[in-house]
Amino acid sequence: MRRAPGSVQALLVADAVFRDPYGIPHLRADSVDELATLQGSNAAEDRAWQIELARLRALGEASSVLGADWLDWDVFARRARLADTARRCLDRLDQRTRCWLAAYAAGVNERRQAGARRAPEFAALGHRPGLWQPWIPIAVFLAEHILFANFPDKLWQEHVRDALGTEVLEWFLTDNPHRAASNAYALSGRLTASGLPLVAGDPHRYLDLPGVYQQVRLACPEFDVVGLAFPGVPGVPHFGHAGSVAWAITNAMADYQDLFVEELRAESGEVWSREADGWAPCAVTVERIAVRDAGVLEIEVVETARGPVIVGGSGERAYSLRTPARVDAAAGVETMLALLHARTADEVIAAFENWVEPIDAVITADTGGRVRTRLAGRVPVRPVENMRLPVPAWEPQWAWSGGCAAMPVGEVDGFVVNANDRATGAGLGVDYAAPHRVNRITELLGGLSAVEAADLARVHVDDRQGSVDTARELLHRASVTGEASKLRDGLLAWDGRMSGGSREALLFAAWRSAVVRWLARQPPLLVLADVPAAPDVFDRWLAPVARLGYVWEAAFRGARSLGIDIDEGVRIALERVAVAPPPGCWGDHHVLVPLYEPSEDPLVTEPDLGIVRLSGDRDCVLATASVPGVTYECSIGPVARYVWDLADRQQSRWIVPYGASGIPGDPHFADQLPLWAAGELVPIVTDWDRLTPEV
Repeated sequence: MRRAPGSVQALLVADAVFRDPYGIPHLRADSVDELATLQGSNAAEDRAWQIELARLRALGEASSVLGADWLDWDVFARRARLADTARRCLDRLDQRTRCWLAAYAAGVNERRQAGARRAPEFAALGHRPGLWQPWIPIAVFLAEHILFANFPDKLWQEHVRDALGTEVLEWFLTDNPHRAASNAYALSGRLTASGLPLVAGDPHRYLDLPGVYQQVRLACPEFDVVGLAFPGVPGVPHFGHAGSVAWAITNAMADYQDLFVEELRAESGEVWSREADGWAPCAVTVERIAVRDAGVLEIEVVETARGPVIVGGSGERAYSLRTPARVDAAAGVETMLALLHARTADEVIAAFENWVEPIDAVITADTGGRVRTRLAGRVPVRPVENMRLPVPAWEPQWAWSGGCAAMPVGEVDGFVVNANDRATGAGLGVDYAAPHRVNRITELLGGLSAVEAADLARVHVDDRQGSVDTARELLHRASVTGEASKLRDGLLAWDGRMSGGSREALLFAAWRSAVVRWLARQPPLLVLADVPAAPDVFDRWLAPVARLGYVWEAAFRGARSLGIDIDEGVRIALERVAVAPPPGCWGDHHVLVPLYEPSEDPLVTEPDLGIVRLSGDRDCVLATASVPGVTYECSIGPVARYVWDLADRQQSRWIVPYGASGIPGDPHFADQLPLWAAGELVPIVTDWDRLTPEV
């Protein structure tokens, strides 16, 4: 009997893979576990090298294949006990979810060799893909997100405090560049042309190649979901449309990971940590890390009552890391499975009850017209000082209470915008994005009526520079003559758009970078260059010029308190740019620089994507971020864009930066890239008759 196209009832063929014109996989099977196996098999074929690298990273074994450049990460992964935490999480899961993970791992194993034959990285490196266990998807997810929050920033904040005092800390408690900055917004039916809600957004992360998200459709008799999956992890945890309900998340910027300063001593073959009531033995293991062409390194892995020691050791300043996932042996995997079964906004809200980390701001809407929000995850109850800085392990006032903060739930009548802002974060952190994106999206949505999906697609690519008002305030006061005066007047007349074809946008970026570099050289701030010793994996958190560039607005507002003449810096920057202005337009310099591993390995040829010119910048809704004072290039930006239409799922749209395939040379490796760069979206096809079955 023939059923309605695109419905769950249309599933007549088991274990089938279909493709749309962009090669996006549509997977269907007779049961949930068979579908999980099929998703694992598809990931092993479409993203073979990507998921193998994810496995190696999670296990702390990347340097065995990629060499010493990855040793620092492997040491961190071992010391942070990522694999052990994943195993513990699996042991605590219910049987149903464990079977689901086992089915996914079985699918990867079934096709991993076939995938490796397609992916050139394996042959180039002489490597064969490893075996997957059911806990490995958990480890992959943990490894992807362990640096997602702000514990590395606490090392920087401690450095700033020690160098300049506590008052300067406030400069840097905004717009953290290393936490994913994302936009998500939803409109209730009273604002849309269809009378049913729309949900849209774009997550921002490092622009890894292949992309961190994989477009996929997962269908079986119990559900039919389109969404964005993490290769190596089953389901679609962050962004999905199940027909009757859709959901999206942004980073809530909550603080849930703590660094504790540990005092350790070695004695009689044991390691001891200082506690409030004396000294206590630590758990210690010795791990061996094989490094390609460099032998084997033995490392000591130490864990105190707070957590694993990730920096330092006996006889030196050491830091332990405490996270909810490690403490509770939970990673929120139950949510990933429950989301696939959700039919209403209430069920999505309920599914996130078991979420752990990272802390997400959820938006969901359904065909009943409801639009709901919630924060999801576990934020430990402890003093606010823990959120700002590393705290002494042996002082009991900094200990976790054992409880978790309440996660607010809301109802929306009108529209809602989440953009990593302070209001969305509900006071569960100290470090939020500057308000530019949330203010601009609110302004744009407020000017719309009878909204359709195409209207929200245009919001994605708005390129007005959010910090232009601060720039104008500084420029108005500048006392300059000649060419510098002409430059200032041109910037004051500029419309503030970071369009790739704009000469003024480039001159603004050049002036901003010159201002940041001048500021970093001022005597009161030179001390920031003397950063403390830390593993290389934390280098990007401890780069003074970049850190000032990320927060240049706050830094310039506060620099006068250190006796720095800001007006002088603005003048000097104008004169320098006027004398030697960069040639061309913004897009000539603001180009995509994807992060491809192993890009530094001479055995592997990096895929050539050509020059991809971009509009936008940090502090734009189109957050193709550059690093003021360091580079105009873009390695952080929208890793997907989507518009979920609850009136008709086939009117929904999405895009990823590169393509559906992770195999260089595949026709769908980068076929979405020109559309992504131009701000366009591709259709979501849900009619099975319009898809091509894969033989």
